[in-house]
Amino acid sequence: MEKKEYDAVILGGGLAGLMAANIVAAAGFSVAVVSKVFPTRSHSAAAEGGIAAYMMGNSDPNDDPDFMSYDEVKGGDYLVDQDAAELLSKKSGEIVSLLDAWGAPFNRQPDGRIALRYFGGQTYPRTRFIADKTGMALLHTLFEHSTGFKNIEYYNEYYVLDIVKEGNNVNGLVAMEMKTLNPIYLKSRALLIASGGIGMMYKHTTNSYINTGDGQGIALRSGVALKDPEFVQFHPTGLYPSDILISEAARAEGAILKNNKGERFMAKYAPHKFDLAPRDIVSRSMTIEIREGRGFEGGYLGLDLRHLGKKYIMERLALAYDAAKNFSGVDASEEMIPVRPAQHYFMGGIDVDTTGTNHDLNGIFSAGESACVSVHGANRLGSNSLLETVVYGRETGNTMVEFLKTHKNVETNSNVEPIIDAAYAYIKRETGEHFGVLTEELRDIMWDNVGIFRDNDKLAEAVSKIKDLRVRAKSMYVTDKTSNYNTELFNALETRNMLDVAYTMATAALNRKETRGAHFRDDFPERDDKNWMKHTITYLAGDEVKISYKPVTYTRWKPEVRVY
Repeated sequence: MEKKEYDAVILGGGLAGLMAANIVAAAGFSVAVVSKVFPTRSHSAAAEGGIAAYMMGNSDPNDDPDFMSYDEVKGGDYLVDQDAAELLSKKSGEIVSLLDAWGAPFNRQPDGRIALRYFGGQTYPRTRFIADKTGMALLHTLFEHSTGFKNIEYYNEYYVLDIVKEGNNVNGLVAMEMKTLNPIYLKSRALLIASGGIGMMYKHTTNSYINTGDGQGIALRSGVALKDPEFVQFHPTGLYPSDILISEAARAEGAILKNNKGERFMAKYAPHKFDLAPRDIVSRSMTIEIREGRGFEGGYLGLDLRHLGKKYIMERLALAYDAAKNFSGVDASEEMIPVRPAQHYFMGGIDVDTTGTNHDLNGIFSAGESACVSVHGANRLGSNSLLETVVYGRETGNTMVEFLKTHKNVETNSNVEPIIDAAYAYIKRETGEHFGVLTEELRDIMWDNVGIFRDNDKLAEAVSKIKDLRVRAKSMYVTDKTSNYNTELFNALETRNMLDVAYTMATAALNRKETRGAHFRDDFPERDDKNWMKHTITYLAGDEVKISYKPVTYTRWKPEVRVY
């Protein structure tokens, strides 16, 4: 098996991974970026609406970083670590200025300053944008910048199998070239997991097909904890029936949600913020409207942009217009866009502190959606995901630089063959459980039982069923026995990861007996600060999920009733 050595290996070629790669490479260390797609096809490109930032001299005169932090803490239903939120807000303006200097083509105001718009849960408008293609533009900007470093090597279309450990130290990872199935051992002192989210384990999701919890899965198998995995965001406006994202930018620009009676129903649920209440509140409100018979046949509601006019729509929301036209056959300038809630974001993730460091394994770091800092708490505000990727991607990159200065190579003769054998077993096995059956069952379970509305019976059933799926997965096999782009094999490996991560999510959700942010329990409908103001820490230990808790970090803001 081929073996190569780098100072740092980065799993994921999205915004968090590329920002960290730029920082580590600029310090003179060698970097390998491993991704199962070409970097500019990473899921960061799907973030449309914008990136939140307070910029002195280019924000509302009444706004400041403290208001921004407060909005994040309140939006996250007080599960946010407040030091993490303050760092995010404090560095938001300078990171946008840096991206602007690197060539990101932000929309401008008439006087040349970067334009801004409201997003859900913001006291003042702070979202900077590049039409409704912000993530894609930023990803191209960072990738172009990284190509200037000769000490960054890319392993595109490589699938990571597992982490290599030596004692309690990271010693790289084993990956497989997707074109040939040839394995490669990438040895390194530092490993950053920036592999994105978990959306494909849900029947309805706005996520791309690559979001299968790979980084979280390999972390769990290596003894690394996931923090707050019960917190999953459901975006209000997935396009019906494909679930393609219709950006929150549409409502930020004035689009209105309406039921089958033509009513602006959000006035009833959020009388101050209306359609721009936080996503957990809007998604629950939409689900209630549909359940009580005020949705349209098929189970959706209308997003009305018609009053904006076609010229304005095409200037600001061209991607939303094209998606509605091409995938639902709707001209958004003449008809309402059919929308329904769909899984969108994972607030939980690999347990790290504000430096991006995980403390379970020496040399492992995480950033972006695969990590839980925790800056989003129980519910993420719109346009904070892009901000988190670049701010904490940079913070983590700086941490890795300091780590590499003081940590030498771990000499090892680690036997990585079992990692390869476990992957090849799916090909060698002639009968058993097909990954497609297991994946479809998992996606139904997660949507029906670990979705927008939860209760004890649903969650207990989910835990039991996922436990059974994990047992059945031990005999998983694929019908394709070839070595040329055997996508069936990689789907099976993705299923293995999704099952492990889903098991921790459902178990943590069953244990948390309160409602907070996106975690809504019908049987415990109130927030319980006395007993549940704490982070869930989950480890996967064989067939069991071990759960402990740790306190939320407070700096300034005490919990209060969350009203919008």
